[in-house]
Amino acid sequence: MVWNLPNLLTWARIVAIPLLVALFYLPMGLSEFERNLWSTVVFVVAAITDWIDGWLARKWNQTSHFGAFLDPVADKLMVCTALVALIELGRLNPIIGLIIVGREITISALREWMATVGARASVAVNWMGKAKTIAQMVAIPFLLFNGPIFWGYLDTRVWGEVLVWCAAALTVASMAYYLRAAWPELQKKG
Repeated sequence: MVWNLPNLLTWARIVAIPLLVALFYLPMGLSEFERNLWSTVVFVVAAITDWIDGWLARKWNQTSHFGAFLDPVADKLMVCTALVALIELGRLNPIIGLIIVGREITISALREWMATVGARASVAVNWMGKAKTIAQMVAIPFLLFNGPIFWGYLDTRVWGEVLVWCAAALTVASMAYYLRAAWPELQKKG
């Protein structure tokens, strides 16, 4: 295992997951507003560290196989944790959560299998997957915050719901794209 700042930032995201859960489920004397605010802060900081760790790893030439493995695992764990909490809080339709989590599991498994047959490049991240991630990473904090911001001009609940539906549509479309790209290999190696 490589101990460098990019990997430590990735580990910090994993460590933040119990904190996110604790904010909603442990009695800490926080008001609903405070729980929403702090869970949003934890998620946004985690999302920012995701960008920073990748940027630093490339800039400092500290990329590693371990980091390449751990980074998407940390992302998926944080997103899935937030989605489950949002479903529990009644802020997210369970079908949307199922679509997003199911796609993440399916594509992760597909990428792993494609790597074993030497064809991982055919399911590399594309613009649709990135657009899905952006919509998701804005929708989730909006739904976690669950209230008005900017002096009441922006209702995060409404925009979070719009964005999470966009993320779900992009989730399905990107999964279809990756499966179609992998289909020739799946037929050959099946």
